[in-house]
Amino acid sequence: MEALFIYIIKSSSLMLLFYCAYFFLLRKETFFNSNRWFLLSGLIVSAILPFLTYTKEVWIEATPDININFQNNIQNISQEESVDFNWTYLILSLYSIGFLIFLIKLAIDFYSLNTVIKGQKIQQQADFKFIDINENIAPFSYFEYIVYNSSLYTASELESIIEHEKVHSDQNHTFDVLISRIFSIIFWFNPIVWLYKKAITQNLEFIADSEAAKKLLDKKAYQYTLLKITTHENCVAITNHFYQSLIKKRIVMLNKNQSKKSNSWKYYAVIPALVAFVLLFQIEVIAKERPQTVKSVSNEIESVDVYKIQKYTTDLELKRIKVQLKSLHNVDFEASKIKRNSANELTSIVVEVAYENQKSQSIQTGGKVAIKDFGVVVITGKNGAKRTGIKTDDEKNAVNKNVSANEKMSNATETKNITANTETNVNTNSITSTKTDSDTNANISTTVVINKDNNIKVITTGGTAVAVSNGTKTNVKISSPLVIVDGEEMPSGFDYNSIKPTDIESVNVLNGVNATGQYGDKASNGVIEIITKK
Repeated sequence: MEALFIYIIKSSSLMLLFYCAYFFLLRKETFFNSNRWFLLSGLIVSAILPFLTYTKEVWIEATPDININFQNNIQNISQEESVDFNWTYLILSLYSIGFLIFLIKLAIDFYSLNTVIKGQKIQQQADFKFIDINENIAPFSYFEYIVYNSSLYTASELESIIEHEKVHSDQNHTFDVLISRIFSIIFWFNPIVWLYKKAITQNLEFIADSEAAKKLLDKKAYQYTLLKITTHENCVAITNHFYQSLIKKRIVMLNKNQSKKSNSWKYYAVIPALVAFVLLFQIEVIAKERPQTVKSVSNEIESVDVYKIQKYTTDLELKRIKVQLKSLHNVDFEASKIKRNSANELTSIVVEVAYENQKSQSIQTGGKVAIKDFGVVVITGKNGAKRTGIKTDDEKNAVNKNVSANEKMSNATETKNITANTETNVNTNSITSTKTDSDTNANISTTVVINKDNNIKVITTGGTAVAVSNGTKTNVKISSPLVIVDGEEMPSGFDYNSIKPTDIESVNVLNGVNATGQYGDKASNGVIEIITKK
C-alpha cells in the first residue's frame, strides 16, 4: 500500500514538472507539434520513471541483537496503537470511490459516442469516414470518423470545419485525448492532471487550426467560422470537436508569427530537473550488515600451531622453532638483532616469517626492559593450505572487534608465563588446547572457535587465554562469562566444554554493551550463546 502512495506522489511530481515547463516556457510558442510530443512524453515519463531505480549497496556494522529486539517491540507497540483507526484504508477507499466515478463517466461517454455513430450512413472518402447527422451537436472527429450536421453551416463554413477535423483524424489526435483522459481518471485527485489534460486538448486545436488555415484560401473566413461554432456547446466528451472554449486564444495563436528556432532550447530545460529527481529519489540504498560475531564453526581447519616467544626464550629454543616451522610447515623463520640484559632476558629481537607465496611478515620489538610476549601462528587447512602470521601483546588493536574496552590485552607483568608445550585436540567444530601455567601448575582450558573467514575467536572459562586472529596470536585476560545454552542460562561455573563439539550447531559471543544490554550486569564479563543441534 505504501508503495502505491509513493508511486502516485512521484508520478504527480513529474507531471507537475512537465506542466510547469510547458506553461511558463512553451505555451506561447508556435511549436505546436513539438509541444504535442513534449506533453505526451511528460505523461509517459511520469508513469514509467518512478518504477526505474538504481540499487546501491552499502556495508554497515552489524546491529546488536538488543537493538533489533527493541525496534521490533516498538513496531509491535505502534501497530497495537494504530489498530483503533487505519487512515490508510480510509484514504484508499476515498481514492477508489473517485476512481470508479470517473471510470463510469468514461464508460458513459463511450456509450454516448456509440449512440451518435451507430446506425448512421457513412460516406467513405480516402482514409476518412464522413457521417452527416441531424442532431444539433458540434462537429467532431474520432479516429477516422468525422461527424457533422451539414444543415447548420454554409458550404464555405463546412469546408473549414472538414479541413480542421481532417487534421485531427490524419494525425491521430484521438490517442492524445484518450491518454490524457486515462491519466485524469488515475490521478483524479491531482488538480495538475486536469490542467495538463486541458493543455493537451488546447494544443491539439492549435495544431488543427494551423494546418487547416494553410489549406484554405480565406484565413479570415475560417476565423469567423470559429466564432460561429461557439454557439454550439453540445459536444461528445472523448472526441476532437470543432467547438472549444477559449476561442480567443485560438484566434490569437492563428495570427501569431512563427517562433524562432533558437527558442527550441526550452525543451531541454526539464533535463536537469529529471536528473536531480533520479539522484534524489530513484537511487535505492541497500544496507548490508557485516557479521558481528562468530555464528558458526568452520570445518575447514585441520590444525593450529602456536610457537610462543617470551623474554626467557633462549637462542637454542629460537633455533628449535626455526627447525620445526621449516620441517613441519615449510615456513621460513628468521630471528636477528637479538639483545639480552644482565638477567638473560630478551630486550630486542627482529623476527621475520614467510610461507611460499604469502607476503613476508616481520616484527621488531625491544628496549631497555624485557620484550613482551608474542608468537608465530601456523593455521593448516584440511586441503593442506597454510597461513602464518605474527602478533604481539602490545598491539593497540584488539584481537576481535567485539572485545570490549575493559578487556584490554595484558602486558608482560600481568600475563603469567605459559610454557610452549601445547597439546592441541582438533575436531570438526572447535579446537581445544590445554596449557599449563608455569607459576601455578594449573591447567587452563581454552576453546578456539573458527569462523567462516578462518579468523579465530577464543572462549575461556578464566585466566589468560591465547587468542588467535588472521593467523596471529596474543594473550587476552578474560573473566568467566555468562553461558546461555539453547536460550537457557547456565549456572555459575558451568563448563561448556562438557558439551560435545559435534553437538554444537553455532556459537555466538557477546561482549561489552552488546552483552549487558541484553542480559544485564551479570553479563559484564561477556556472554557465550551456544545453540546445539536438535
